[in-house]
Amino acid sequence: MSHLEPIIGPAVEAAGFRLVRLRLLGSKRKTLQVMAERSDGSMSVEDCAALSGALSDFLEAEDPIEGDYLLEVSSPGIDRPLTRLTDFSRWKGNEAKIDLIAPLDGRKRFKGVLMGLDGNDVVVKVAGTELKLPFDAIVDAKLVLTDKLIEEDLRSRGMPPAGQG
Repeated sequence: MSHLEPIIGPAVEAAGFRLVRLRLLGSKRKTLQVMAERSDGSMSVEDCAALSGALSDFLEAEDPIEGDYLLEVSSPGIDRPLTRLTDFSRWKGNEAKIDLIAPLDGRKRFKGVLMGLDGNDVVVKVAGTELKLPFDAIVDAKLVLTDKLIEEDLRSRGMPPAGQG
């Protein structure tokens, strides 16, 4: 994630949220992007506003970032990034795009169905073949927006799937 995670992560947790991703972008005009969610995976606009306020106060007091920057707080969304090892087992059965730091068998990009974990390897089924991708080699991963994922999201929020109810 970021060298700022050990500083900002506890402040996110103290506000009642779980840090999903933290990024500091830009050099002249910096943006601190904080992606978070509640423990149940939800994150409303009101939650984003509440966390933004709590983090603004914390960042002003602690001043961990040099110079001016913009604070951006958001939810992970349905096609969320996968940033922790546990994310790959939690979202087992869903389609994901995974980018590696260095090529594996001549490829750096993979798209397939998450099959879970094998130790610290992410198991993904690509074109009918199960591959083991070392978690430490993953530079970027996110869920692919599919009908199945949308239905799971609706169900988790107590709403009927599209076309029902």
